[in-house]
Amino acid sequence: MWKKAFSQAPGYKRQGKKKSRIRLETLEEFKEFIDYEHIKHCLLRPYFEEQDYPLVEARELLPSFEVDLYEHKNLPGFSMVAFERQLNSFQEIFQFDALHSPSDWKEMMVQDSCSVEENVRATNIRTFLSRLPKRYHPDFQGKLESRDICSIRHYDKMLPFLLQLERAHVLALNSAGEFTLQGVYASLPSNLDSELKQFGLKIGKFKPGNNLLYECNRLFVYQFMMELYGFPIVSERRTSSAMFAIRLLRQHERFIVRVLGQSDRTITTLMSPPKGTPRRSTKYPRVEKIALVQVNENQKELAEVLKDQGFFVDPKKRVVILRVTYQQHDYNPKNVREDRALSVFKQEIIHPVTGRTIEGLNIIQNVRNMLLRLNDIVRGEYRIPVNYKRQELLENTETHENRLKVLFVWLSKHMHRIVDYSDDYYAQLVRVLDAYLLAPDNYDVFNEYHDLHQEVWSRYGQIQQARKIRVLEDLRCRKYKGETISYKCMLELMTEILNDLKFEIVNYFDKLVVKILIIGNDVVSDPYLLRKYVHREDKDLSPYGRDIKKLYQQLVMLLDEFRSIRKSRISSQAGSGQ
Repeated sequence: MWKKAFSQAPGYKRQGKKKSRIRLETLEEFKEFIDYEHIKHCLLRPYFEEQDYPLVEARELLPSFEVDLYEHKNLPGFSMVAFERQLNSFQEIFQFDALHSPSDWKEMMVQDSCSVEENVRATNIRTFLSRLPKRYHPDFQGKLESRDICSIRHYDKMLPFLLQLERAHVLALNSAGEFTLQGVYASLPSNLDSELKQFGLKIGKFKPGNNLLYECNRLFVYQFMMELYGFPIVSERRTSSAMFAIRLLRQHERFIVRVLGQSDRTITTLMSPPKGTPRRSTKYPRVEKIALVQVNENQKELAEVLKDQGFFVDPKKRVVILRVTYQQHDYNPKNVREDRALSVFKQEIIHPVTGRTIEGLNIIQNVRNMLLRLNDIVRGEYRIPVNYKRQELLENTETHENRLKVLFVWLSKHMHRIVDYSDDYYAQLVRVLDAYLLAPDNYDVFNEYHDLHQEVWSRYGQIQQARKIRVLEDLRCRKYKGETISYKCMLELMTEILNDLKFEIVNYFDKLVVKILIIGNDVVSDPYLLRKYVHREDKDLSPYGRDIKKLYQQLVMLLDEFRSIRKSRISSQAGSGQ
């Protein structure tokens, strides 16, 4: 089936022996072309040729991204960079073996077209063979020895051999203004150390010369920075691709950086924002991921629609080609979800023959599916491999020990989404968790795994507190459930929530308490409140004004209590040497 992939896609290829000339001049045209080529040869072909192809789990495409469990040596992997300009070898900021399109020697070809063109082609082939492992030489020479390997018309024939190179290949415009293969064996520079420190200083997590602050926050900064560019902390190939994209974006290049890992089985694209993008949205490249994903069996209506319209790559297994576009978020220390760097912006399913896409279908963020998975975990019916704290690979949830570990991982991964759940969905989640974690029949088992049970309960408590602080974030702007409220209503709700939280922080989370104090300080420092109510005598205020002043004083006292709690906690931790 993979050979027929995108055979009806407009502008991709003409069928038959006489192909029309493929001319790609803009980055957007080029991206559409390589999307088809890479999906066909790097995803669909391995799926049909390899036994037990490891499909990508939908959860793996949800931020925050998980560390890879395996490296599949039999699957393809590559990195690629493309520029919407001609290359200038000496002035480029990276190293590569140059290839030349015959059109680059146009003036010489006018005088002696045959020998110049033959010499150029022979030189390109010698350069490529010097980097290609010897076992692939006979096959390469049989298929491409007499061809112009730079031409985009032969990219599909070159791709199986490009996948055997350890380093990146380079595409750019030639002298005729067309995209061609311009280089191989490119080393993408990775200035990780300076980027990491610069980013940490920018968001306030590092301070010059402060080693302790650096050591405590380094992993957070590293993970946040990498996730902005679509990766967890992973292999050098993907790290260098992300770092190179940062550098190209700063230089205002029009580029595509693309990488496929043998472990993640996902084509990740970092692309300069399209022309005309508002300046505020050009700080980060556009991040996309394409993978083969299985539609959940519970989404029966969606499966019927996809089957009827031919979107399934494999109808029996409900496999589709899914492209996910992400949106970056600036770091904000006041946000209760401060480590959220990326969120899903758009999901598209790509038709395997026509290339047509449909949007608006929720494949990876379906709340109902997440609740069903949670039910599977607590019942011991979850069979998807899970990496527990990068220390242990869990294949199932048959034992309570495994269930607690998987439950901790599940709650940790989906914490940001659970914090934003509607009250109805959250109530369903609470019912499932409470039915398992508070079940009398499980008391003896949980005593046996006391530390694991407390670990899950702690994460659960953190989510409960974070949901309330999320409401405080909205109240700070006088918003509640999407509506604008009065100052009095804001203060009433804030004091009510803080009173509840005061008793809930038996499970103490310092970061959440800091958020409470930041939000509270913003409110008690509000210039309008101070001028209109707080700094005026009671006799000069109306009954409504006196109520506001009284609520304001209650809020100040509650914040003082939280400061005292935090101070005692920090003192006790320092006394115990933590």
